[in-house]
Amino acid sequence: MLIAPFWTRTPALARRAALALAAAVLLAQPHLAFAQDAPAPAQDPIAALKNLGNAFADITDKTSPAVVFIRYEKRLSNQALGFGQNGQIPDDFFERFFGIPGQPAPELRQAPPQEDPENTPPVPVGQGSGFIISSDGHIITNHHVVDGADNIAVQLDDGREFDATIVGTDAETEIAVIKIDATDLPTISLGDSDALRVGEWVLAIGNPFGLSHSVTAGIVSARGRSDVGLREGGLIADFIQTDAAINPGNSGGPLLNLDGQVVGLNTAILSRSGGYMGIGFAIPINMVKYVSEQLIANGKVTRGFLGVQIQDFDAEMSNFFEGVDQGVLVGDVIEGTPAAEADIHREDVIIALNGQPVKTADSFKSRVSIIPPGQAAELTIMRNGEKIVKSVTVAARPDNLEAGAAAVEKGVSKSDSLGISVQDLTPELLERFGFEGMEGVLITEVTPNSPASLTGLIEGMLVQEVNRKPVKNVEEFNAALEENTSERAVLLRVREKDVSRYVTIKINR
Repeated sequence: MLIAPFWTRTPALARRAALALAAAVLLAQPHLAFAQDAPAPAQDPIAALKNLGNAFADITDKTSPAVVFIRYEKRLSNQALGFGQNGQIPDDFFERFFGIPGQPAPELRQAPPQEDPENTPPVPVGQGSGFIISSDGHIITNHHVVDGADNIAVQLDDGREFDATIVGTDAETEIAVIKIDATDLPTISLGDSDALRVGEWVLAIGNPFGLSHSVTAGIVSARGRSDVGLREGGLIADFIQTDAAINPGNSGGPLLNLDGQVVGLNTAILSRSGGYMGIGFAIPINMVKYVSEQLIANGKVTRGFLGVQIQDFDAEMSNFFEGVDQGVLVGDVIEGTPAAEADIHREDVIIALNGQPVKTADSFKSRVSIIPPGQAAELTIMRNGEKIVKSVTVAARPDNLEAGAAAVEKGVSKSDSLGISVQDLTPELLERFGFEGMEGVLITEVTPNSPASLTGLIEGMLVQEVNRKPVKNVEEFNAALEENTSERAVLLRVREKDVSRYVTIKINR
């Protein structure tokens, strides 16, 4: 299975007839009405479908003028382009870049055999979509549509074409803002993605395979999809999933609700073939608003930061935390951060942010990232079975928070039930692994295919707690395991350099 940006090649489009047929069948059978005490009046199914079609047409008429077709060029060396030694473009060049085998432009069939990119003419390497948000020419699109482009051309619905400049791009959210030199341009209205409901109709407008201003309809299939594998290291986004047909070239186009408002920025597809298979992803417009406003004002993005290291709260953890079945678990609190100042503790479970439930760590990070620094956020937490509400003043996220991994020499004390070996810390190990001032036991070996390895434990991690009980040495570690009352699992708190988290390991009996 492949999750890919829209420039991935392949054919697509399907299932519209089945969707229309299902709607017609449902509308033709009023006895299927959900309100049992008040049957819906009979309605002509053809008329109902015509009304729906007219609604789609009205939305298209209203929004299409503000949707643009984007083409971009890059200066690439012969090696990057795949030219032969004589400067000839190979037969698969256009298939690799455009997914259109055998259709190269005549003027690009020959290129000078130069290796200096500065002396190589820009060549077309991609296309996408965008939408105008200001009458003076600001346009929102995807980061990958314009990243590294030397020339960007924007074509409007009325056929006019403009050169565009990059105002700012943000790789972490896949959002970019470009600008054309024009006035009195048509604009598109931005909606509220938080109000979006699973199952409601949405339309996608874009330029799949260069077919300008194509319109497709579908529904919101899901909300809150975390990182969909589009970028190494992940994206800060809580994706909207839709079955509206989107394909290569739709990147950067709008996802619209029935009020004609943009609710998402079309960004990626999940596909075995590279084209439409009924699963597409859009960045919520509330995220887009926050990022685009900062790009326009500052050329970069400042993100909200609390100072907690968190992880998903899984079903097994509910055995160790009273009254909690959903939320995110605080693995550690960084000293001197807003969370520390607000008295957030390790082992707190955050169940709501500003009154809205928290389900996953990725979703929580995404929501915190778009809270402006200096603004207060309300956290609802569970601590030892008690619900507590904390107010936290959000700060600006600092750089370089990521922690690396480490390797270590093998040790001697082994837990067969978990599949790990541990050893006491020594001054040398404390310094080598950056655990100065900390207590625990060091994981020195992980048995392949053991419960520990399947949970993601690796050599070089520090085990600090067993079932929420601190351990300082191997003796305490073994004693805590012997005291474990659960027949199924054990809860460990582990640290990998600067990152602390909890893991539930199913016991191998």
